[in-house]
Amino acid sequence: MKYIYYFLVSILLAGCYAEKHDVQRTETSRSHKKLDNNKSVYISVSHDGRYGTILYHDSGIMTTQAIKMALSKHVDSIITDKRTTEDYGTALKNAKSKKVSYLFYPQILEWEDRATEWSGKPDKVTIKIRVVDVKSNKNISSIVLKSNSSWLTLGGDHPQDLLEKPISDYINSLYN
Repeated sequence: MKYIYYFLVSILLAGCYAEKHDVQRTETSRSHKKLDNNKSVYISVSHDGRYGTILYHDSGIMTTQAIKMALSKHVDSIITDKRTTEDYGTALKNAKSKKVSYLFYPQILEWEDRATEWSGKPDKVTIKIRVVDVKSNKNISSIVLKSNSSWLTLGGDHPQDLLEKPISDYINSLYN
């Protein structure tokens, strides 16, 4: 009976540990003004992430969706092109044509989906988000968010699962 108890406690502790993530924020620029909740936003779609020769299909869309979800707590008018990836110039041009105030331009720098539960290698995601005032074409903020899963998981973790908290915290800091 004692061994069953130890087994259950170890499973519980492993499950709790598996939910921890290492998040790093590197803010490369930031104006001191808060963003206006009444102004509209355009989010571009990043090119999909890669690891070596592996292309992670729809990772750009998942990144855009994570940004949109976090922004929806602050802004009512959010526009995104759901499928088309854009370079910065095209994204800015599209944002101007849609007459929005802010452009959120994400870039996936690292995207690694590992079999962590077997290999012990964590999932990793690193994204850069650039926020631009569309009218003036000036940077409001630029940040690199890096997140790693724990080395011990019970399976089912993916890089997109690492996006929600750091993106939400960053966007909250822009509006609050």
